[in-house]
Amino acid sequence: MKPEDYVEQAIAIAVEAGIAIKDIYLEGNFDKEVKSDNTPVTSADIAAHNIITSALTKLTPDIPVLSEEDADIPFAERAEWPRYWLVDPLDGTGEFIAGSGDFSVIIALVEHNRPIMGIVYVPMTEVIYYAIAGLGAYKRSCKGELRISSRQLTCDDEPSLRLAVSRRQDPQSVLKLFNQSRHCELVVLGGAALKSCLVAEGRADCYVRIGPTGEWDTGAAQIIIEEAGGQIMDLELQPLSYNERESLENPNFIVVGSTHLPWDELLVSE
Repeated sequence: MKPEDYVEQAIAIAVEAGIAIKDIYLEGNFDKEVKSDNTPVTSADIAAHNIITSALTKLTPDIPVLSEEDADIPFAERAEWPRYWLVDPLDGTGEFIAGSGDFSVIIALVEHNRPIMGIVYVPMTEVIYYAIAGLGAYKRSCKGELRISSRQLTCDDEPSLRLAVSRRQDPQSVLKLFNQSRHCELVVLGGAALKSCLVAEGRADCYVRIGPTGEWDTGAAQIIIEEAGGQIMDLELQPLSYNERESLENPNFIVVGSTHLPWDELLVSE
């Protein structure tokens, strides 16, 4: 089967998990713990994980599922997977706990170490972003569905560079990463995947993430931004990789909407 044969079922699974998350969020009654990597996890994360892994296993019994909440799988075993589901049941757990509403459900399909399909579902707005390799990136909402494209700035364009940043991030920590040859504006939003989707739909021009993330944070966003005309790269401007090493932690990375700008010149060297 091709990824387009799975996409509507996978979207439905993401929505089902998102409804469960939204119900828990609105009730305001959830358990919270801190994992061994010092990141938070809630009963909403676990509920979404159980819904997604069960449904994906039923949908495609022959395709393994790698979820943030069940990622302790030896590389020797993972390395044998030609194709697998890569899931973050609740991206933006900190936003969920803080009550901002800026969180999402992420499901990606990875084949030969590259995402080939990705879904980002936003429970509080019921917006769906999705993409399939070679078939484009899309945004689905109550207003309908449209194909999305990132803003393709060039060196000759005058507009400010719009940088997506977290609500709890010091803006100066982002601004200092860029030289002052181009004026920058800040676009504030929550979870990592949502900021990547902002870039994909042209509402921001880039998003820089400094600090620990997992491959599940970027898998779906990567195919969405690529199909929209942009890229996700590490800060050496090399593509991110998937399931190619023991660690599932990403390097610091940048999501860019335009491939025509000299990002190596815009970014300040360490």
